[in-house]
Amino acid sequence: MSDEPHHLSTQLVQLGRRAEWTEPAVNPPIWRASTHLYENSAAQQAGLKVNADGHFHYGARGGPTQWALADALTVLEPGAAGTMLYPTGLAAAAMALLSVLKAGDEVLVADNCYDPSRTIAVQALRDYGISARFFDPHDVAGFAAAIGDATRAVLLENPGSVSMEVCDIPALTAAAKARGLAVLLDNTWAGPTGFQALKHGVDLSILALTKHVGGHSDLMLGAVTANAACYPRLRRRSLMLGQMASPDDCALALRGLRTMGVRLERSCASALTVAEWLQSRSEIAAVLFPMLPGSPGHELWKRDFTGGCGLMTIIMAGKDAKARDALVDALSLFGIGYSWGGFESLALGSHPERDRDVLPWPPRGIDPENRFAVRLWIGLEEPADLIADLERGLAAWADS
Repeated sequence: MSDEPHHLSTQLVQLGRRAEWTEPAVNPPIWRASTHLYENSAAQQAGLKVNADGHFHYGARGGPTQWALADALTVLEPGAAGTMLYPTGLAAAAMALLSVLKAGDEVLVADNCYDPSRTIAVQALRDYGISARFFDPHDVAGFAAAIGDATRAVLLENPGSVSMEVCDIPALTAAAKARGLAVLLDNTWAGPTGFQALKHGVDLSILALTKHVGGHSDLMLGAVTANAACYPRLRRRSLMLGQMASPDDCALALRGLRTMGVRLERSCASALTVAEWLQSRSEIAAVLFPMLPGSPGHELWKRDFTGGCGLMTIIMAGKDAKARDALVDALSLFGIGYSWGGFESLALGSHPERDRDVLPWPPRGIDPENRFAVRLWIGLEEPADLIADLERGLAAWADS
């Protein structure tokens, strides 16, 4: 690959295809191997001195298939020293936290982080003697004031993947760095193609590769990309706890990476069309979608992001959970299911109020009577067909 800078779409085609991992094939083969053989004892003993991708040791450290994916993700985050891969996005979040925290430490968690991340912070870390507190990610001064003597890290999610709050990452990272905190960000919504986390002061960028990178709803995979200060600890702790990703899943992720740019471009364009239509409907109290002008957080998105995705949340104008569920059940093109980022559109009644310690629900500025929400993932279907489907859903909501 040329050393000259390329456009993003070209990078997505080329990255992770080093000649030593591919030639003469286009794609890195799937290397399934638990045992790597050495030429002799001297080579085996020399191998103990090297712990880095690209050097065979044992299957738990991966092989060319995993290295190719990790290499591609590292290049997509300018300033990164390396990437570790995990069997799920949740495992990635857990290992990122465990790499910077120890017994007696505290982590501050943005109150818009999604439920599994909150569970890790509040329940799993507690068993390691690590405490967690939640804060309002909109309140930079309040965050700075909340940093205590035991605080060692902050976990952010931007935007929140359920409630869609956008926070001022540069301001929050500056406040964190002033007190020596490690900054972790769940960057799955925009990913490195839409938000270069490390350039904005983040130390460890967490991705659920299950979403955009996989893109076909057929794999579970996670990654953490870290800077030079944090990557050695991340790698050491991850290998110590036996974390690795299947070469078969990594091969699927590499396949998805090649088309991720065009899929996201289509999803974003379709989502904007759908969001603008939803914004005009009297049944909808609010469309929470940072890419939409007028939506909460749009100005921060426009300042800091270069892209996004088709995930949004709508808040219904009154009624109840039964009406909300009637809307979702009436849809035929939107599947009802967890996750997002695949080629197919999804709808899910969401409950942000269950995962709030500090932030209000509904968000400030929205009538408290309007609190029932639906999360929508806009896939690759024709927007006009999705709008027609949503119109049927709104009719069912009105009739309920």
